[in-house]
Amino acid sequence: MSIVHKATLTPNKQEIFGAWLATQTWCEGDLTRTIGSYRFDDPAGRVGIECVLLEVGDSVVHLPVSYREAPLEGAGDFLMATTDHSALGKRYVYDACADPVAIRALLAAALTGATQEPMDVYDQGRLVERRDTAVTAAGTGSWEPDAVPHLDGVTIRSHGADPHLEAGGFVVVVKRVVDGAEADGAESIEVAWPGGAGSLVGVRHL
Repeated sequence: MSIVHKATLTPNKQEIFGAWLATQTWCEGDLTRTIGSYRFDDPAGRVGIECVLLEVGDSVVHLPVSYREAPLEGAGDFLMATTDHSALGKRYVYDACADPVAIRALLAAALTGATQEPMDVYDQGRLVERRDTAVTAAGTGSWEPDAVPHLDGVTIRSHGADPHLEAGGFVVVVKRVVDGAEADGAESIEVAWPGGAGSLVGVRHL
């Protein structure tokens, strides 16, 4: 279950993502709208993990993001912004490709065949809505959850439209610009959204 708080963010997500994407050389065009997102949970319940699909110019952009209550050590170059969350206070918004908690969640989903978490909306501690999502995601693997390795960190081997990350003996490939090509990997996360579908995260052994 992915808990979403009924709250306001200042700046809001659209503003954060639009400003960050404008600084990325691999991204062309302006952010026009959010298509939807999918989430996987941090088992410890501390880090929010969201993969957002955005319409940017003539492209669809797949943007994994993590939300933290405190700075992630050593990841200053991957901080998108800080935002004031009306329910949770100050939040640090990161490019999740540098966040080991987020990458382990994506790795685990790809290897175990997990599906995205249902999105439960809470207001002042009370469940008020189970939100339908326009985006669905599911891993292709059949591993047991206990077999997924612990990650001490993530090594970024390439960064851009298709980041290649080394984590726990695996290479994780993220498709950020959806161009019809599939993310390379023996296992993957298959994502569907209105008007499209594809493998947007790929996983293979080193």
